[in-house]
Order: sequence, then C-alpha cells, then structure tokens
Amino acid sequence: MTSSTLAPPTSGQGAPAREDTASRRTGVLALPEARWAAAALVLFLVALPLQLTGVPAWTWGPLYALTYAVGSWEPGRAGLQALREKTLDVDLLMVVAALGAAAIGQVMDGALLIVIFATSGALEALAIARTADSVRGLLDLAPATAARLTAAGDEETVAVEALAVGDVILVRPGERVGADGRVLDGASDVDQATITGEPLPVAKEAGDEVFAGTLNGTGALRVRVERDASDSVIARIVRMVEEASETKAPTQLFIEKVEQRYSLGMVAMTLAVFLVPLAFGAALTGSLLRAMTFMIVASPCAVVLATMPPLLSAIANAGRHGVLVKSAVVMERLGQTDAVALDKTGTLTEGTPRVTDVRPLAGSGLDEKGLLTLAAAAEHPSEHPLARAVVDAARDRGLTLPAAEDFAATPGVGVTATVDGHEVSVGAPARLSAGAGDPRSARAMMVAGELEDGGRTAVVVIVDGAAAGLLGIADRLRADAGATVSALTVLVGSAPLLVTGDNPRAAARLAAEVGIGDVRAGLLPEHKVAAVRELEEAGRKVLVVGDGVNDAPALAAAHTGVAMGRAGSDLALETADAVIVRDELRTVPAVIALSRRARRLVVQNLVIAGVFIAGLVAWDLIGTLPLPLGVAGHEGSTVVVGLNGLRLLREAAWRRAAE
Repeated sequence: MTSSTLAPPTSGQGAPAREDTASRRTGVLALPEARWAAAALVLFLVALPLQLTGVPAWTWGPLYALTYAVGSWEPGRAGLQALREKTLDVDLLMVVAALGAAAIGQVMDGALLIVIFATSGALEALAIARTADSVRGLLDLAPATAARLTAAGDEETVAVEALAVGDVILVRPGERVGADGRVLDGASDVDQATITGEPLPVAKEAGDEVFAGTLNGTGALRVRVERDASDSVIARIVRMVEEASETKAPTQLFIEKVEQRYSLGMVAMTLAVFLVPLAFGAALTGSLLRAMTFMIVASPCAVVLATMPPLLSAIANAGRHGVLVKSAVVMERLGQTDAVALDKTGTLTEGTPRVTDVRPLAGSGLDEKGLLTLAAAAEHPSEHPLARAVVDAARDRGLTLPAAEDFAATPGVGVTATVDGHEVSVGAPARLSAGAGDPRSARAMMVAGELEDGGRTAVVVIVDGAAAGLLGIADRLRADAGATVSALTVLVGSAPLLVTGDNPRAAARLAAEVGIGDVRAGLLPEHKVAAVRELEEAGRKVLVVGDGVNDAPALAAAHTGVAMGRAGSDLALETADAVIVRDELRTVPAVIALSRRARRLVVQNLVIAGVFIAGLVAWDLIGTLPLPLGVAGHEGSTVVVGLNGLRLLREAAWRRAAE
C-alpha cells in the first residue's frame, strides 16, 4: 500500500485525458443538421402563437413556409439522394407528407412534422459525432512520449510510436505507462481500471505485465516494451469500438421495414386510380378528384404517427426517471432484449472500496475501534484508494485520529508511521516482512486467507513489530443489484451474464450474492466482446450494461448498450445507446418493460391506422368518397393513433413497467 501524493505529470506523459477530450468535442451548432433544425424550430415557435391568436395569415404564412424550407433541407436532400439510388426512404416520405398536409390546409401539422423530423435527424448526427470525438479522445489516455533508456544508460524522450519491441522505458511516479510491456525493475501500484475495470490499483514488481495508458503510482518502474504502439491494448480498444460501430447491423424502426413497398405501392395505385378511369372514358376532373382523395386517405401519416408517439413518449417518460435513451430506434431495440451481460465494478458495485471487516487479533490489546484508529491515523497522509477507505471508515464511526509522525510509504508494500509513540505499519500481508517472527503472524495469515476467500482485500496492521489485526476492504454491492438481477431474469427468461476484468474469486463471490451463475472474470476488452459475440451467434439479442473504457467495445458490439452515467467514462457514455443518469440499476428492467409496452402500442396503432386506411380506400375505390370526408377520416385516424401513443407519458406507465 502506497501513498498517492503524485508528482505533476510531465507534458504528454500523464496529462488527464478528460480535459483534452472535452476541448475537442463537436459543438452542437457545428453540425449542419443541427443548424437547420434549430432554425426550423425557431420559425415554428414564432409562427404558431401568431396563428393561434388569429392574426392575418400573411403574418404567419411566410414563417411556416420558411419552416418547411429550412427544416426539410437536410432530410429532403437525403431523400433525393436515396431516390437517385432507386430507393424511397422515410426522409422523402416525411417531406412529401408534410407538403401534402399543407396542400389540404393542415399547414401547422405539416410544419410540426417537419420540425420533429429535422430535430430527430440532428440528434442522430450529434450522437454519431460525439461517439467519434470520444474514440479520438481515448487515444489521449496513452501518453504522447516516453522516456527510453539507451544501452549506455542515458535517457531520451521519444514519441511512443517510435518505441520498438525490446526497448526499455522509465515510468516515473504519477506518469502514464507509455507502452504495453513487462516490469524489469522497481515496484509500484498501477491504476489499470481503464483497461481491466479493477476497482483498486494493482501492485506491480519485476516480471509483472503493464498496459499503455494505465496510471503509475508512487514507485518508479523500468519496463521492457512487448508490443508496438499500434498493437497495444488501448489501441485495440479504439479499433474494436470503431469496427463495432461501423459493422453493427443497421436497425430500422418497425414501420421503416415496410416503407419501401408501401410507398411504391401507394404511388403506383394513385397513378392507376387516375389513369385507368381515363382509359375507359371517364371525365378528367372526376378521375383527378378520385386520385387526390385516394392519395390523401392512403398516405402514411397515420402509419408514421402509429410508430413515433409511443416510442417518443416512452423516451420522455424514461428520461424523467433518469434513463436517457438516445433514439426511437434504441427504445424499440431495448424491448427485444433476450440476454443481458453486466459489468461488475461500477455497475453491480459502487466502484469505491470500503472497509467491510475490522479483525483485531487476540493478545494485541486492541478492540475494533482501537485497531481502526491506529490504522487510519497511519494511513491519513496517504491518498491511495485503500488508505482513503480506511480513513473514511474511521470517520464514519466518529473516531478521533491522532497525528501521525515519521510517515513513509514503500511502493507496492505499504506505509509506516509513528502514532501515539507506537510504530504502526499497514499494508498487504504477503509483502510486509515486519512482524514475520511474531507468534501472532500465523493467526494473521489465516485471517487474511479467510478475508481473501470471501472476496475482500486483506490489509494487515502491525504495531511495534507485532501483528495487531487485519482489515477487510471490498467494493460494495449496489443496494438494488440483487433485485435488478432477479427482475432481468424474469424479463428475459435467463439470468444475466457477469463479464468483468476483476479477479475470478471476487467476481464469483459477488455473482453468488446476487444470483448470477455464469461468470466470466479476468477479461480484457476483447474478451468481453467475444462473450457478447458468442451470445449473438447463438441468436440472442444482447443488452450490455457497463461504465468504463474497457466496457466500450462490448457496449458498441452489443444489440443494445447501456452505460452507468455518474462514474461512466466519456467513451462509454458516448458509445452506449442509453445512459442511466443517476446510476439507479433498477431502472434497467423498468426501461426494458416500458419499451415492450411501447412496442405493443405501436402494433395497436398500426392496426387502427390500417383499418381506417383500408376502409377509406375501399370506399373511394368502390363508391364515391367525398374529399372533405376523406380528409376528416384521414386526420381522425392520425389523431386517434397519436393520442393512443401519448398514453406512455403518464406516470402510471413507468410505475407499471417498474413493477
């Protein structure tokens, strides 16, 4: 256990990645889709109150016209490009539907449709841009330069790309490791949570492996490079995220899967309704009127609204309860989940080490309070995560800590200090030699084994050369973890899979506590992706929940990825399809259930819209459907499906989903 009073990182070697990433995030208005959508929204919000207050149409009419023009520019251009490729997509359909609404006098409705669709496109473009920003920013985790040692023992600063396998680099305290390699000399604690997700720094000494981008503690390390920069673990994470994002099968909304045939069929039928009667001698005016009526009653407005309101209402409701779902497509995909993979640290657990056991040894003359007081006083000058856990535990119990003198920290071993005239050492049992000949040492090692078998990190406290007791430290399980696992098991029909970079013993203990039987531990990011791919190849639609950089490739590769929001890395938050803003794990099964309800409402709405369209079309083809009645029927069906979809905005909808 070591102190974490780190020296300031040298330029390019230990600079925090978050600042660099944030400084080059794509601004919202830097995207043309966002600028057009914002302009359309402003114009609509100016025109709407003018229309509602009854002022002359010449005041608000031009504003609506501009709304149509600027809002339909991006989707219209995309639709025309698709048309040139001989496809008819929803972009062009939306523009045509909005223009059709304006043609029959529903100017405000058409403008609203344009604004909604333009805003949706802007949000999608922003999500793509931010993901690209985070992937680029991930490279900042690895330092730009490294201190390479020459054969003569001299030191030279070189770019990490110039390092070759076999080179030896010096990693000073507080610096990030410049390359994947193996420790030749030195001892330190290395924070490698970005790679493995382990909640605590890992002690490293000669022979241990280290990864590029991980943060060194207070000891100096000489490391032999074993991989080129382009093949480091952090570089492979970047490639995996990019490849998974690009190759992930494009998912469409339910209605988009039939839009091509429906749209082409509607266009063909409209032409037939107009031309066939003409061929048999019908009057031009009557044929044109019948064709116009057919086009109106058969247009996909109600069908489109059958899909979007339930999904958007579900998104809004989930957002009110701390779940940010990034698109309607994601909300639809959530309900298709039939397998779940959960990360451990920061997802099922809080990600912060806490003291769970205080075990004074018989004959030490100390009780729990006395042992914890001495340990916390000795650890107080240290900023190591384990030291912070010990000090926090003492403060939580209201203990008064005496001052520590002659504080010293040995990298990879522990700390020593004088407290109230006693020499106190705190550290890992296997690395502390002080007190090795004490008769209580055997008992101390046995207690340490018990703690470690229980998935805890054992910390021994030695007072005046004799073992006085041990502390057990562990990452605390989230309060709602067990209930969440049970709910997910019921929802998807099988227990979640635990995928973690933590050690197998700690993972197995936690899995048993929450009811998970399938545990994959000690995984690097590529192994997590492999676990997801294995399930997908078996025909499963996998939901992955994680929080760290090491989870990002799996989040990108999964059918749906969900990130924990509070402690989640930038890359995980941007890569994920949904974010749990308040880290309330129990919202995961709730949002899955809400998605399934939204999907049922979509089916209901499609049936309603289909019945209306079929009835009105049959009336128009068989009899004579008056145009005003056709418009009323068409608009009526649109209103009905729209209101039906808005039912998911109610608080009761979330409450039922959570139950």
